[in-house]
Amino acid sequence: MEITELLGDKNIKPKVKTETLSKWLQDGSITIDELIDFAKSSKDSAKATCIEAVEFATKLNPKIANQNCLQFVSEMLTEKAPRVKWESAKVIGNIAALYPNKLDKAIENLLINSEHAGTVVRWAAAFALGEILKLKTKINKELLPAIEVICAREEKNSIKKIYLAAINKTKK
Repeated sequence: MEITELLGDKNIKPKVKTETLSKWLQDGSITIDELIDFAKSSKDSAKATCIEAVEFATKLNPKIANQNCLQFVSEMLTEKAPRVKWESAKVIGNIAALYPNKLDKAIENLLINSEHAGTVVRWAAAFALGEILKLKTKINKELLPAIEVICAREEKNSIKKIYLAAINKTKK
């Protein structure tokens, strides 16, 4: 079965589609670049499913991702669809440690998403920014104060907790 066939099959539940794509990535049936190329020309729902599959796969094995993947998900943070934004942020959180010096665009877009009206988008941005902050790179000189400001204005305790945990880890 091909990606187009899988995602076009209305008899397959969305969760199963995501899990199948993730398994294909993990077992090498498809490459990350093939899935990204497919996602680039897809509608938002299929694009989000592809990115979610990448998120599942990179949670288990971050090394599945490459720089093309980082660039793609960093760009996807600017898309209109909230699900595309939050799945992209989660991928960045999973793979940030692989590319600590190539996160500028991701950070810029995550900071914008930290002000999004949607709670899940802000939660995912907090997760990714927290993971980046924990890397303790030179960007923290600028990132830490920005995150402290975001944390102070964030109203949801669940999101605040993510930022505070990352801030505390950087101070150890």
